[in-house]
Amino acid sequence: MSESSNELTVSQVKFKKIKGLISDVVKIIIKYKYLYIMLLPAVAYYVIFKYLPMYGLIISFKRFNPGLGVFRSPWVGFKYYEQFFKSIYFGRLLRNTLMINLYNLLFVFPAPIIFALLLNELRLSRYKKFIQTVSYLPHFISTVIIASMVFTFLNREYGLVNNIIYMLGGERIAFLNYSKYFWGIYTGMDLWKSTGWGSIIYLAAITSINPELYESAIVDGANRWRQIWHITLPGISSVIIIMLILRVGRLLSVGYKSIILLYNPLIYETADVINTFVYRRGLLNYEFSFATAVGLFQSVVGFILVVFSNKIARTFSETSLW
Repeated sequence: MSESSNELTVSQVKFKKIKGLISDVVKIIIKYKYLYIMLLPAVAYYVIFKYLPMYGLIISFKRFNPGLGVFRSPWVGFKYYEQFFKSIYFGRLLRNTLMINLYNLLFVFPAPIIFALLLNELRLSRYKKFIQTVSYLPHFISTVIIASMVFTFLNREYGLVNNIIYMLGGERIAFLNYSKYFWGIYTGMDLWKSTGWGSIIYLAAITSINPELYESAIVDGANRWRQIWHITLPGISSVIIIMLILRVGRLLSVGYKSIILLYNPLIYETADVINTFVYRRGLLNYEFSFATAVGLFQSVVGFILVVFSNKIARTFSETSLW
């Protein structure tokens, strides 16, 4: 009798704890109900468009037939993964994707940080706001328009770049017909489009730094460069690390829309990346299972890279995603 009564008591205690926890959660939801209502659209977006479609990943292991549907299509196992890994284009696609992202890490990623630091040093608010507004504008320009601008500037006959080269005594170059120029062109376009918009998060981080630190540094005789190096950069280092971790997770993903608008068969050697290859095979050739297999491969590798880079960040600093 005593053992059964003890078990009953333990069950009652657990039930009371669960009941108390649920009650606390309900109270919090009621207290902050308007904030949760504001959060609902974002949660609904990710549930509907990000999580629910994930069941379709199983078609990467099937020979998908739209007439049969996802679940009745025949299983083929890892057939499409093997096709991708054994493809004669796999090495080229992987190299191009990694090199474009490496260029991005070296030039595009630090650009918003440097731009935010420079903007923070401006003392005239009128010029500061003007420069910020102008730098944000490229982000809102359509990718199609930006690609058209690149074509116009680099045109061999009347492009601005070739006109300058010709005026300086050089020969006109059809830049978009030579594969060796593509990585630089794409990086420059991405740099121009994303620098201003990307600086917003770093400017917000700078504003959270205690102004008394700068006052103390001035008293100690630190000039502006010393203040940036010893106060501003350490103050935003946590944001930089988090953004870097997220960027490393996208090493196998490139903005394929811009590339599709810029490339042609003459420059496939350096312009063709995994995303563009998937676009041609998956959407143009209707090989949905193959495209899903490659997409899942990219996602898995990206997840591994995020975990690995987060572990490194946690080892060498106090900042990490988790």
